[in-house]
Amino acid sequence: VHIYLYDPVIHDIEQSKNVIEYIRQQYKNVGIGRMAVVLKETNEFIGWAGLKLESNVNGHEKFYDIGYRLMPQHWGKGYATETTHFFLDYAFTVLKAEKVNAYAFQGNGASLRVLEKCGLQRMGTFMQGGVESVWLEINNPK
Repeated sequence: VHIYLYDPVIHDIEQSKNVIEYIRQQYKNVGIGRMAVVLKETNEFIGWAGLKLESNVNGHEKFYDIGYRLMPQHWGKGYATETTHFFLDYAFTVLKAEKVNAYAFQGNGASLRVLEKCGLQRMGTFMQGGVESVWLEINNPK
């Protein structure tokens, strides 16, 4: 999964604890964050998806970022599309967000197809972590 991610691979328990604390703090501060994705039929954990209040990316100070990370054996089954549709609806109907953004590696065609299928539009490219990335956004349809 990390082939298409900006974050370095976590190698020890302290790093894991720091990530968990960051995620928990996001829930406490703004009431949102990434959530576990489980299969309804088996209750198997297959990854996470959701919204995150992100900052200082591609010249944007604060924005709602939509994202997902699923285990490779569950890629191509529509789960990323299903969760993206769900969280976009949540962002616009519950949070009353004006806009939701996403960004992905230029070379991550599958993820870019999911985001575009869900209505996000490419707004350009930029460099993030030394990688050419695509900036996408969707406005609240009100």
